[in-house]
Formats: sequence, structure tokens, C-alpha cells
Amino acid sequence: MSSDANTAVLRNCIRLPLAEDELLEVTAKAKDYAIMHGAAMRSKTAFSPDSLNFAPFVLVPSSFPRKEFEKAVALQPIINRLMHNVAHDEEFITTTLAETIKVDEFTANLFNIYRKVLAHGFTQAYSIGLLRSDYMAHVSEGCAIKQVEINTVASSFAGIATQLVPQQKFVLSELGHADKLHNMPDNNALAGLRDGMVKAWDIYAKPQAVILFIIEDVSYNICDQRFHEFYIRETYPHIKVLRRTLTEVHREGKLGQSKELLLGSQEVAVIYFRAGYEPGHYHSQADWDARYLMETSLAIKCPSIHYHLAGTKKVQQALAQPAVLERFINDPEEIKAVGKIFTGLYSLDDNEAGNASYEMALRTPERFVLKPQREGGGNNVYGVDIPNALERMSRVERSAWILMDLIHPPLTKGYMVRPGGDMPPQIVDMVSELGIFGVVIGDAEHIVHNYQAGHMLRTKLSTANEGGVAAGLGALDSPYLIDSDDEDEQK
Repeated sequence: MSSDANTAVLRNCIRLPLAEDELLEVTAKAKDYAIMHGAAMRSKTAFSPDSLNFAPFVLVPSSFPRKEFEKAVALQPIINRLMHNVAHDEEFITTTLAETIKVDEFTANLFNIYRKVLAHGFTQAYSIGLLRSDYMAHVSEGCAIKQVEINTVASSFAGIATQLVPQQKFVLSELGHADKLHNMPDNNALAGLRDGMVKAWDIYAKPQAVILFIIEDVSYNICDQRFHEFYIRETYPHIKVLRRTLTEVHREGKLGQSKELLLGSQEVAVIYFRAGYEPGHYHSQADWDARYLMETSLAIKCPSIHYHLAGTKKVQQALAQPAVLERFINDPEEIKAVGKIFTGLYSLDDNEAGNASYEMALRTPERFVLKPQREGGGNNVYGVDIPNALERMSRVERSAWILMDLIHPPLTKGYMVRPGGDMPPQIVDMVSELGIFGVVIGDAEHIVHNYQAGHMLRTKLSTANEGGVAAGLGALDSPYLIDSDDEDEQK
């Protein structure tokens, strides 16, 4: 992400600034609305299992180009199918990650599980992908969307994002702008993802089996997780959800005679990983053994180990290379449409192409972002910091990273509200990242369910490199859709 003095500024949904007394009153209401409707998180600085803070949010919805939003929504089933096909291509995953696993211990551990599971054959043919494809509008291409990344594991905030639309509609109504609510698209992300999980449970076809959530030792983003769990129990009261850490699965879990996963006497139909995507989630070999146990079981995984590997940055970089999409997508128009959302992605492997990328990054680092094979935010290296980071790496170590063109999104202006922040909040320059959720279920030969499942918007200060809400770097938001030929919306 980058912005400069020449960056385009999108029209706000309403005229700002607000009068101070009006701003104070509506902000206080919005904070309470967030807490009362579960748009909340546990504090990282003063953690207590008995209390919540509202999740950081933007007071009124941020503008986003309507045409590009609709494009992202329409593309999601194609992205779902693409990632499903990638996950089931053993040769492609093995070749693409060959250099990375030599130097990235975490990816190597995941790949080792993949290799062992392949050697014995997959016990469960079906996988479920609850995916999220993240985009920014790119000013230099007329605000066309460019993909930031694809998430195949622990794609978060569908629960809270679903609550942000009514919250921001409430705020707009309080401010006398109910006439503008039709420009905020409905968001059924929570129902879309959870219904996908239940479709996988139906495929497993054992009425007494449970759904297992794999969680961190401490869950700060508790409301987003509990929304999923409680939605399942309320909508499908015959389905029970369990929450366990990797350590607890190692202690309690075993395989039955048919390789069904048993936690005590309870059989597990579906495993939903909300942890396991970064090294800190694995405290010892016991936790890796637990992951392997689950991967060898009959339970349907979200994600399975091959889906997890398909979501690595290295695979994303490989997919952006010429002619690679043709391996996974048959329709020429779909190939063209997906190809247009990719920005420049470059290998840093120790070969001619990788060395050229390395030299390019040293010459013009301000054009790029350096990305490792990690999820969870806070891991990337930006701009002028890139040369020092690269020069500390050996030629071999570089292959654990990819280089990506920096996206230049348009600015919006608004009020970002954070726990303990200024009252009244100040108007700030912001940029937004759109996430589109998708559900895909199938085996190597067939896809049985494939659909787009809602959206989220994360917004951050225009001066911030990272924007993860759970990492404390961004704020939750919703898109307010604008057309390029709109008359002035700021009335």
C-alpha cells in the first residue's frame, strides 16, 4: 500500500466534518451499539476473559467503487475453483515450494505433513475452503481492484463484519442520511461461511458427530469466533461445536478403527482451524503431531493441509506468472479476468529471475513490499526498509520471501474510533482493503458447492503499512458504493 500527495480522494458518503456536539453524541452511541451487538474484542493490553472492548471501527462507511466491488463479488466463485484446483495439484505445489521449504522451517513442517499424508493416501477425499480474497483499488489503473492476497486458513471477521453494516446504517440514520442506506450492500458473510461448514457436516453424514474449532491458547478475537459457533448452534441445534487448542487435541485425540477422529467419545465431522497458521501456535512437537493426527483422520478439514499450502505467498506469486493460470482454469475469459487482478509478483529464488528481482528491489525499493509465507499481519517489509532486510539474507534465505508491487489505493476521509482513542475522534486520511469471502467444497474430481459468501472492509490510516484489525493496526468498516459518474454525494 502506498499513497502520496497526488493520490485520488474518493467522495465521502456524507459531508464532513460533523459538528462537535453531534460527533460526540453519535460516536458514543456507535461505541455502545458495537458492544451490544458483539462487534467487540478482548483487550491485548488489559486482557480479561470477563470483559470486552468494542473492535476499532470507522464511524461512517468508506466509499468504494461500485463497479470494482461487483467485479470482486462476481470473480469469487472463479477464485474458489482456482484455489481448489491448485490445492489438488501435487506436482505444482511440490515444485513451487521446493526452494521455500529449504529455508522456511514453518512451511517445511507443513509440507512434511503434506508429504506424509500423500504417501499414505488421503483418508478424507473432501475438503472445505472458507476463503477470503483481499483487494485494494489501484489509482494508477483507474481504481481497478488488485489482489493483495488470498487467505485459505482462518479467514477472519465474517462474524463481526456482518454486524458492521447495521451499525453504520444506524449511524447514518442518526445523522439524517437514511436515504443513502441503499448504497451499502447487504452482508451475509456469517451465514454464508457457517452454512458452508454445515454443508460439509452433512457430507460427513453422521448425525452425532461434532464440529471442532482449533483455537489459540488465548482468543482476543473471541466475538468473531463465537458468532460462528453460536450461529451453528442456534440455526442447527442438533450440531454441537467443540473448541480445542492443538495441545488439547494431542492430549485428548485419537483415531478410531475407520480413522475417524475421536475426542474422548465424540467423533469429529469437520475441523475448522482458527489457529495453526503461524509458528507461535505450535509450542512443541506435540502440537505438530496433533496437526498430523487431524490430517490423517476422516474428518473434513477447513483447511486441509493442501489447501493451507495453496494459500502461501509463494504459490500466489507463481500463479501470477504468464500462462500458469491456464493450468487451472479452462475458460479464456475467466483466465483474462483473473489475470487482471494480479499486480506484479516476483520470485526471489537463487536463479536468474530471482536475482534480477533482488537487484530491482535494491534499486527502487519504494515500489515494492516484501512478503514472507505468513498469515496474521505484521510480517511484511515495506519500501525503504527492503534493502536492509534483503542484504541480511543469504541467497538461499531469500527464497522464503516474494516481492510484490506496491498498490496505490485512493484515499478516503473519516473518523476512526478506537478504544481509548480521542473524543471526539479526528478526521484522518484512510485507505481501505476489501475482502470477499467464498466457500468451496469438493474432492480432487468434483466441486459440490461453490459460492461467494459476503464481504468485509478493513480500513487503516493512509500512513500505516499494515492494517490487521486483530493485530491492532486497522479498523473495521463497510463499503459505501459509489459510481464514477456520481453527482456530489456529500450533501
